[in-house]
Amino acid sequence: MNKASILEGASSTNPFVFSRMFLLWAFLGLVGGLIAGVYWITLEFLTHQLSIFQGWQVIPLMAGAGLLAGLIIHFIGDPGEIQLIVNNIRFNKGKLDPKNNPSMILSSLLCVASGGSLGPEAPLVQVTGSTGSWLGKMLRLKGEELRSLSIAGMASGFTALFGAPLGGSLFSLEILHHKHVVEHYQAIIPAFVASCFSYVIFAFVVHLGLGPIWDLPAYEIADKFDFALAVFFALFATAVGWGFIFLTKGLKVLFQKTAFPIYVKTLIGGIILGTIAFYFPLTRYFGHEQTNHLLEGQFTLSFLVLLLLFKILAISVTVTSGWRGGFIIPLFFTGATLGLIIHHFMPGVSISLTVISCMAAVNVCVTRTPLSTTILLASLTGFSYFIPILFASLTGYFLAPKTPFISSQMEESKNHKSA
Repeated sequence: MNKASILEGASSTNPFVFSRMFLLWAFLGLVGGLIAGVYWITLEFLTHQLSIFQGWQVIPLMAGAGLLAGLIIHFIGDPGEIQLIVNNIRFNKGKLDPKNNPSMILSSLLCVASGGSLGPEAPLVQVTGSTGSWLGKMLRLKGEELRSLSIAGMASGFTALFGAPLGGSLFSLEILHHKHVVEHYQAIIPAFVASCFSYVIFAFVVHLGLGPIWDLPAYEIADKFDFALAVFFALFATAVGWGFIFLTKGLKVLFQKTAFPIYVKTLIGGIILGTIAFYFPLTRYFGHEQTNHLLEGQFTLSFLVLLLLFKILAISVTVTSGWRGGFIIPLFFTGATLGLIIHHFMPGVSISLTVISCMAAVNVCVTRTPLSTTILLASLTGFSYFIPILFASLTGYFLAPKTPFISSQMEESKNHKSA
């Protein structure tokens, strides 16, 4: 009897739905939470050490960080980006290769800690997802069982960072397809279980995710037209999402046309990012703490408009120049900035409604994750009313470009043709 059948087979006397596979999912969640905890502690330490570089010093710092990250990728191996993870889950039987995890960990720590406009969610998802894939192969799991374990590993990574087991689980499923929302429904329960255990261990290790991380004023539905306002604000955010997508695709073509090695591209990216951060310090880093600074501050309309434009540029440069990280939290930051801009023109409307509607729509427009984005934002902001967020999310979803930003979200035949 192989290991897989041992795990699958529950005792014939067991009267519960509970089976031994539950223990595997729980173990994966614990491992994922531990990996995320160690990664986060290391990231915080490096960020603190590098934060002493301010003013003009951020330019040589980020140039050097980009060069070093590029050299790591060049010599150790290219870990790929989020679209590679999605592609392997959907079209490679859920197999995520852990051999490039050292490159992803080292390069992403440098990129995120030095101030790149990408967050740690993508590196965490790759490492925890590949851990699930490796564990499944060790136990000789195949087919949907192996794919489900990889997705459960991804979910544990998402959940650890966002502190929302339900939202993190759904995000790991939704991001795999641009149209069907939850394509691999068999992985829902494994993802939920792994997420819950990951949440517990991560919260225990770093005490993060135990409550809302972004402070928005309390919101109460004042009128039935609040839902219409959420859709109205989402229209502007979706337009910003379109702008980000086309800017990023244009810069990607530009960087691909250059014959420079990866470390030269990351060096160029670092110089650009450092220059932007010199003039607009709030664009530095991925927005985890900067979003609160933005919400608590008093900024002029002209500053907010410039901040929005340069933050979008910073995210696009970070993505296309070879820097490693995720763009979900940075997109939330752009949505918050746009919400504050709109509030300048409509001061009588709840600032919480304008901000969270824009955060939801811009992220969904890019990632195609309406359900999980709604739940994640409710958890991250303490926003107790799901419905306005859902209206904004659906607006971003249905008005998004037909061709998804993450190309591997497309159907297999279309995806391979585009490749």
